[in-house]
Amino acid sequence: MRRNDHDVTDSVRTTDPASVAAEVIRLGGRLFADPPARELERAFGDAAELYLGRHPDYCACDTEYHDIQHVLDVTLAMARLMDGYQRSRGAAEAPLTRELYAVGALAALFHDFGYLRRRNDHRHRYGAEYTLVHVSRGAGFLRRYAGRLGLGEELSRLAATLVHFTGYERPVDAIRIRSALARRIGQLLGTADILAQMSDRCYLEKCRDRLYPEFVLGRLAGRGRSLARALPEFASGEDLVHRTPAFYSGASQRLNLQLARSYELATHHFGGVNPYLDAIEKNVRHAARIADDPDPGRLLRRRAPSTLAPEARPYPMDLVGL
Repeated sequence: MRRNDHDVTDSVRTTDPASVAAEVIRLGGRLFADPPARELERAFGDAAELYLGRHPDYCACDTEYHDIQHVLDVTLAMARLMDGYQRSRGAAEAPLTRELYAVGALAALFHDFGYLRRRNDHRHRYGAEYTLVHVSRGAGFLRRYAGRLGLGEELSRLAATLVHFTGYERPVDAIRIRSALARRIGQLLGTADILAQMSDRCYLEKCRDRLYPEFVLGRLAGRGRSLARALPEFASGEDLVHRTPAFYSGASQRLNLQLARSYELATHHFGGVNPYLDAIEKNVRHAARIADDPDPGRLLRRRAPSTLAPEARPYPMDLVGL
C-alpha cells in the first residue's frame, strides 16, 4: 500500500527535504562525475527553512495545496525526467550538463515560492492571494537566489525563465529561450509539475479541501472571482473534484503539445513503465466514480499529510465560503 507522504513509487518520503535531496543528488551522481551536490544540498536546506518560516524576510508557507510536499514531489519528478532525457537522447540531441541539471532542480524546488508572503506585507493575509502572479514572484526570487548560490547571471536568468513553464501567466510558446536544450528543460519542468500533483495519492482530497480554498482567495472561484480568467466557475471543492476528468483532458493536450510529450521520459528512467501516468489515470477514474456516487464523501477519506508550520494559520471556513 502506497503511503500518503511518499512519492509515486512509495520509495521516497516527499514531506522530508533531506530524503528528496538525497535522491536528486544520487541521480545527479549517476549522470555526472562531478554532480552539483553542494549547490543542491544548500538549496534544499534553504527551501526547508523558508517554507517553515525560519527566514527573517518571509512568512511560513500557508498554502496547504502548494506546500513543501508539492514542491519536493515536483523536484523529484523533474530529476527523474532529466535522468530519462540523458539516458534516452538521440545523437542529434545535446547532452545535459551538471549546470543545467542544477538549474532544472532549482527551478522545480522554487517554482511555487511566489506563494510565500514577505513579513512586511500588510496588504495580503494569505499567500493564496498571490495565485494569479505567483509564478512571476517566484521567478524573481529564484533569479536573485541562484545568483547568491553562485550560478552566475546567465544561469540565474535561465532558472527564473524556466519557472514560467509551470504556470499560465505566459503561453509556453511565448517563453523566450534561444537554446533548444534549455527549452527542453522547461518542458520537463512543466511536465513534472503536472505529473507530481495529479499522481499524488491524496490528489482528489487535496483538490476538495485545499486547492478550492486557494482558488477562492486567488479570485479563481467564489464570489470574488475575476471574470477575466478563462477557467470554469467552480461551485465548491466537490465540484472541483467532479471536473477532474475534464481537467485532465486539457492537461493532456498541454502535456502532448506545448510540453512535447516529455512524460515519456519517465518511462526511460523507470525502465519501461510510467508509474506517474498510471497513478494519474487511477485518480481520474476514481473522480469519475465519485461524480456518480450519491454519497461522494465516503469515497474521499484519505488524509493528506500536514506540512505547515505552527505559525501558518489555516483558512477560516467563512473566508472561503465553505
